[in-house]
Amino acid sequence: MSRYFLISKNLDCHLDNDKKGFLTVLLQTPLAHSLLLCYLYFHMNEKTVLIIEDEEDAAELFAEMMRVSGFRVLKTSSSAPALTMLTNDKPDIVILDIMMPEISGLDVLREMRRDPNLKDIPVVVVSAKGTPTDIKNGIEAGAATYLTKPVGFLELKEAVSNALGSG
Repeated sequence: MSRYFLISKNLDCHLDNDKKGFLTVLLQTPLAHSLLLCYLYFHMNEKTVLIIEDEEDAAELFAEMMRVSGFRVLKTSSSAPALTMLTNDKPDIVILDIMMPEISGLDVLREMRRDPNLKDIPVVVVSAKGTPTDIKNGIEAGAATYLTKPVGFLELKEAVSNALGSG
């Protein structure tokens, strides 16, 4: 994960990357030290959410809801690259639409549950499909929660918190 620091020359702080990718930080003032500690406190515990949603407006709405809640956000509008992103990026939680082009969200969820490296990632389904059978199928496939669109900020935030075990 890359992080970029914007540091004023007035803080007497120097960042240096060596050839092995290690970052050296030289802090020469208490203010620089305090700012770095604050940054690390807020960002080292930052969780990542992957949003798999083919409707761009809905995806961006969910993304903004999660950013406001303190999450790092990854998005894909297609289920085809979703499994690769899941494997490469290892998100802490997934928000998943069911009606997707190419591969259905349920198929993505079932594949996640079969993969030993992905099976424990909680999934919150957010779908326009809201019949009792749809909800039952989503839960049986392995969703932690199944929400029907439209979804409000507090409802999504609570579902994500609960799925992560922090709600």
